[in-house]
Amino acid sequence: MHGTTHQIGTFVKTGAPQIIEILGGAGLHFAVIDAEHAPFDRSTLDIMVIAARSVGLPLFVRIPDMQAATIQSALDLGVSGLLVPHVDSGDDARRLVARTRFLDGERGFSSSPRFAGYGAMGMKRAVDAGNSTTVICQIESRAGCAAAREIADVDGVAGLFVGRADLALSFGLTDARAPDVMRATVDVLAIARDVGKTGGVALGDARECEEFAQMGATWFVIGSDQSLLRKGALGLMA
Repeated sequence: MHGTTHQIGTFVKTGAPQIIEILGGAGLHFAVIDAEHAPFDRSTLDIMVIAARSVGLPLFVRIPDMQAATIQSALDLGVSGLLVPHVDSGDDARRLVARTRFLDGERGFSSSPRFAGYGAMGMKRAVDAGNSTTVICQIESRAGCAAAREIADVDGVAGLFVGRADLALSFGLTDARAPDVMRATVDVLAIARDVGKTGGVALGDARECEEFAQMGATWFVIGSDQSLLRKGALGLMA
């Protein structure tokens, strides 16, 4: 995750494993299952992870909430990491990380899920693997911006991800490019860079990458499977 190498991914909002296979075959660096805003149950997520592993595509999941059971379910399935919405304070971040960790945390252990090789890894290797889970916190409120440095400083937080749409709403705005939102984005990405963590953004178009890379972003979630399909369809009709 760390370093200046740019990572390009997209959100996946459709519960079909073939989409993951296609994205992996196209060479994306990662994909993010959007379980916050799209309909993914545990069984569907399970199949998506199998597809991701089949093409070597790191698969993150944007979880819908910070409940311990939600976190454990995603991690037991063997996802590469979590993108966590609405992390608004250092306490949120500490609680979140604790729920992803076996040692010095509160994650329940079983050696039987996929993440532990269905029992093949043994307890020590499985615990070590679980304790290195990548956790990226979404900063998407005034409170989150104010607490961004404290959140970034939490051991176990791998990065900060600016959710500009919800951030705009928290400012009472409906424009993700409004000056207040862009200033906040610059500030949060600077904090991530300063503490050696990953800075991420969601973008609608790959042409925006350079602008946000200048601000220090290195982890780009560009559009979604649905927007890619829609652009392709509109292109046909043009």
